[in-house]
Amino acid sequence: MPIHPEEPDPAVRDHTDPAREGAVGPSPADPPRSGPPTRREPAPGGQPGPGAAGDGPAPSQDEYEAELKALEDRWRRALADLDNLRKRHTRELERERTAERSRTAAAFLPVLDNLELALTHAGADPGAIVAGVQAVRDQAVNVLELLGYPRHAETGVVFDPARHEVIGVVQDPDAPPGTVVDVLRPGYGDGERQLRPAAVTVAKRE
Repeated sequence: MPIHPEEPDPAVRDHTDPAREGAVGPSPADPPRSGPPTRREPAPGGQPGPGAAGDGPAPSQDEYEAELKALEDRWRRALADLDNLRKRHTRELERERTAERSRTAAAFLPVLDNLELALTHAGADPGAIVAGVQAVRDQAVNVLELLGYPRHAETGVVFDPARHEVIGVVQDPDAPPGTVVDVLRPGYGDGERQLRPAAVTVAKRE
């Protein structure tokens, strides 16, 4: 006798959960998942944490000591260079001072030669020594002017405290008040290159 397959009950099929229809169950070979994958949070301050990707191994003590030794060596070399520069500058400054003194002394050698010449002829012609001393004086004044220190012995000019030193105040009706009447000691130089001011007497103000 033929056996017909049993038809499914429509009532049972209608009560089936539609959300489970067509769902494929987990394969027995797949491991069960306990939850969503965890996410690594960044370290405070925006810096990557100790386990973040790209972190290399921490420097060892030997590397720290080698870096410190290199910095110390550079520091010592810089100090040595600075000391050598200071010594070289001192030598050059002293060399320039010596050269300047030599040039100044050499400029006055002709003045001494003329003084010796005037003294040599003083016995033969005593009157000539006066003219010789005046010539030597003029030569010395010229040397100082060439060195940048002109002579100032003017009278009748207005008193200038930067160029004159008052030795006395005199009553002179012919001189305007506050002007130089007489120069007792000439001055040399101007401004910052002044060797000394002129010693003068000044007309008294009314």
